[in-house]
Amino acid sequence: MRTFANWEEVPLFDSEEAEVDFWAENRPDLRLMESAIAGSAESSESVTITLRFDPRMLARIKRLARSRYLNYQSMIKQWLSERMEHELRDR
Repeated sequence: MRTFANWEEVPLFDSEEAEVDFWAENRPDLRLMESAIAGSAESSESVTITLRFDPRMLARIKRLARSRYLNYQSMIKQWLSERMEHELRDR
């Protein structure tokens, strides 16, 4: 079983079968999972917002989060944080 320490190591999957194969052989590092659950260290406060998702998209997000043993909201926050860092780095 291979352990990865960065979400960028997870590929975009062409099919559910490819995703199943990946997760059968790979697991996130415990520290990576804890950092996603703990949230951002930049702020100890959080603000509640409302986002509207297509129900099918939300179902896919929840399924993906479950496969990573994460809360789907924590995973979305992690994705947003990673993307923001990527955007700021590329400026």
